[in-house]
Amino acid sequence: MAAKLKKFLLRYYPPGIILQYERDGAMKQKPIDLLDLTPDVDVEVLLSQIIRQEPLISENRRPALRQLINRLIDKMLEQQHHSFTLFKVLRAHILPLTNCAFNKSGDRFITGSYDRTCKVWNTFTGEEIFTLEGHKNVVYAIAFNNPYGDKIVTGSFDKTCKLWDAYTGQLYYTLKGHQTEIVCLSFNPQSTIIATGSMDNTAKLWDVETGQERATLQGHRAEIVSLGFNTGGDLIVTGSFDHDSRLWDVRTGQCVHVLSGHRGEVSSTQFNYAGTLVVSGSIDCTSRLWDVRSGRCLSVKQGHTDEVLDVAFDSAGTKFVSASADGTARLYHTLTGVCNHTLVGHEGEISKVAFNPQGTRLITASSDKTCRLWDCDTGECLQILEGHTDEIFSCAFNYEGDFIITGSKDNTCRIWKALTASSQPGVPGGPGARPQTAFSYND
Repeated sequence: MAAKLKKFLLRYYPPGIILQYERDGAMKQKPIDLLDLTPDVDVEVLLSQIIRQEPLISENRRPALRQLINRLIDKMLEQQHHSFTLFKVLRAHILPLTNCAFNKSGDRFITGSYDRTCKVWNTFTGEEIFTLEGHKNVVYAIAFNNPYGDKIVTGSFDKTCKLWDAYTGQLYYTLKGHQTEIVCLSFNPQSTIIATGSMDNTAKLWDVETGQERATLQGHRAEIVSLGFNTGGDLIVTGSFDHDSRLWDVRTGQCVHVLSGHRGEVSSTQFNYAGTLVVSGSIDCTSRLWDVRSGRCLSVKQGHTDEVLDVAFDSAGTKFVSASADGTARLYHTLTGVCNHTLVGHEGEISKVAFNPQGTRLITASSDKTCRLWDCDTGECLQILEGHTDEIFSCAFNYEGDFIITGSKDNTCRIWKALTASSQPGVPGGPGARPQTAFSYND
């Protein structure tokens, strides 16, 4: 039976349109990624290209499609946030924090701690919703299953990982199998698999539905400190203290490529959205870009005078950043490989870096007790977020880019709100809550 288009969904970050269609009685989704979309695009040419390449979309859908693309462009032209104000200070835990993370809508976030718990918070009231208790040691790595946000996973120095219901706090499963501490983890974007990385030199894949181990990824010769899935969820990258990163086939658990070349421990790895590239950062003061299909190193980025502690792509993958113990961050254009800006100003190492969803702003978290907000176009520092009394090791934007969270060794989390943020974030009709549905077809 032929596929029948039912609905268009709008995806703002990175720009795209998702087709909901019916085939053989089942509803399916297919994305049209518009990662290179810019406000000055020739919309009619783009429309013709999409209609020509996509069998599900006929010429009579052109007006609806035009409206969607114009909405994506309007979103790009929205006023960008230049400054944030302190919204809440949360004395989150008695013992030091390890990590914090937002759910996709940004109305909740989680904190992990040396006190062996993970706490779930309401972003807008600053109130603790509940505490996830049960680990027997430090809760080190934590994540929501974004974009869904209905599950939380916690990884601990007690060698186990726990899967929780994000709404009730109920424990689903304890994932046992690692020999030593779990230090990194991730859900795949489809929320069907959890990956965990450990000091035992292995990563493991677990089934979200059953809590069963699906595979052990063996091959690294030292601890795995970074891991992440590609957008399709069929590949995973791991970064290790053995100086290598590896690409693995999620279905088989087999190593597809060893990304070899760094001369020191790998600290951070990430896929671009398209899944064609991986960026890695290392203690050897460099970051490297890798071609996913061939496993070849495409370029080595030098310029830092001390260890690279974090790397990240923006949501569309058009740029990436490296953050270093030398107190600077370097912002690169992915396609040309040019370093557009060196972000100078911190008086201590930068351990964490994050782009806003729009790819227009960058935040850097530093041991100098500040977090800085940077303009990606000009490279200028727009604001210094001050107030923490010890080093900041964690920083993140919410999905709309109008809230920032920072976590510090001073045992507090600070929530920062954009001065131009919508008056009612997360309420029905607010930007965080809106289902991005634009058109339905019942014909």
